[in-house]
Amino acid sequence: MTDHPFKLNLGCGNDIREGWVNLDIADLIGVDVVHDLNVLPLPFPDESFDEILCLDVLEHIEYPPLLKECHRILKKQGEIRLEVPHFSSNNNFVDPTHRNRFSVKTFNFFCPKTYEGRKRGCYYFDFSFAEVASVELSFHRKSTFFWNYFVSPLVNINQKTLQYYEATGLTYLFPAMNLKVTLAK
Repeated sequence: MTDHPFKLNLGCGNDIREGWVNLDIADLIGVDVVHDLNVLPLPFPDESFDEILCLDVLEHIEYPPLLKECHRILKKQGEIRLEVPHFSSNNNFVDPTHRNRFSVKTFNFFCPKTYEGRKRGCYYFDFSFAEVASVELSFHRKSTFFWNYFVSPLVNINQKTLQYYEATGLTYLFPAMNLKVTLAK
C-alpha cells in the first residue's frame, strides 16, 4: 500500500486530516474511502496502518468486531487512538444513537494480563492488543465547571486514581466528558 499514507482516520465525519486516509459512511468532501463500519471486513489488507484514529465512533456500533478488524489492519508496533464518551457523561443520554458506555477498564478486556489476571487467549475474544498504552479522562472546561481544572489532573495521575474515581461517587459529583485510550499492537 504505497499509494496512501499509513494513518487511518476511522469514522472521520467532517474531521478530515491531511496525510491520513479518511474513512466515513458519508460521502463528504475530503473523505477518501466511503464505507459502513458495520460491514466488515474493512477494505484494507492486513497490517496496512501504523496508526488508527477512532474519535467518537465506538459508542455508535457493535465495537468488538471493529476492534478485531482494526487489530488486523494495524501494523505490528502500531497504535489505535480511541475517544469515546465516559459512562458518566451526560452526552451518553443526549444522543439516541449511542449504544455503548465505557469505563477506564473497558479496553483492558482486549489486552493480555490487564484485566484481573486474564491472559492472552481469553475466552471473550480471539485477538488481543499488546497493551493499553494510555488512558485519560477529559472533563468539561467551561467557566461554569471551574472545579474541573483541579479535578482533571488529580483523577488522571495514574490507573489507580482513575479506578478510584470510578469506584466512588466522584463520578457523579464530577462527571467526566470523554475517555481517551491508546491501544498498542
